[in-house]
Amino acid sequence: MTAYVIVDITVTDPEGYAEYKQLAPAAVALYGGKYLARGGQTETLEGDWQPQRLVILEFPSIEQAKAWLHSPEYAPARALRHRYAQSNMVVIEGV
Repeated sequence: MTAYVIVDITVTDPEGYAEYKQLAPAAVALYGGKYLARGGQTETLEGDWQPQRLVILEFPSIEQAKAWLHSPEYAPARALRHRYAQSNMVVIEGV
């Protein structure tokens, strides 16, 4: 079943984070993922959540999303994300 990874990212070093943005897409695609939203304008409709940079990815399954996150292909990009940003990430199964 389709799964969606939602990431709320606060970039702490935009120059360093630019390198992450170059590396990440290849690993996402390798694991069957695709970007649905990536850093576009957001508007809070209810509550007080104010995401800084919101990313939504679609994967064929939760298992595939986890495989991507923990993959050797994504590891270098993930290390850059951890160095140059703070993030919260969830995965949700589609309907």
